[in-house]
Amino acid sequence: MIMQNLSIDTVEQKTEFRPGEKLAGTIRWNLPENAESVEVCLFWRTEGKGTQDTGLIDSAKFDVTGSLGQKEFAFQIPEGPYSFSGRLISIVWAIEATAYPAETTVRQEITVSPTGREVVLS
Repeated sequence: MIMQNLSIDTVEQKTEFRPGEKLAGTIRWNLPENAESVEVCLFWRTEGKGTQDTGLIDSAKFDVTGSLGQKEFAFQIPEGPYSFSGRLISIVWAIEATAYPAETTVRQEITVSPTGREVVLS
């Protein structure tokens, strides 16, 4: 039995980014069935009280064949919003990769701010 595996590796395993920086990495997959495409997305979402909001910043979709492979990707980090945690709401950034048609998904959270660290509001 083949273990289902999909992973995101950023260059130097970096997870903290500043606005304007390049986020680059590799998607790797080893799936029990052939993939037809693999998509990677850069986005942010709110967590906490109230309605959840999501902002898709960029995505790249790759047509692939086979159950084993890898693709490199790169995105430009925008000027905002910054990653932050507040008492009522937080903004969380992530990179997400999905292999189709099985819709196997993996997510890697990242931090976006001028210091590269999450802004904490008290």
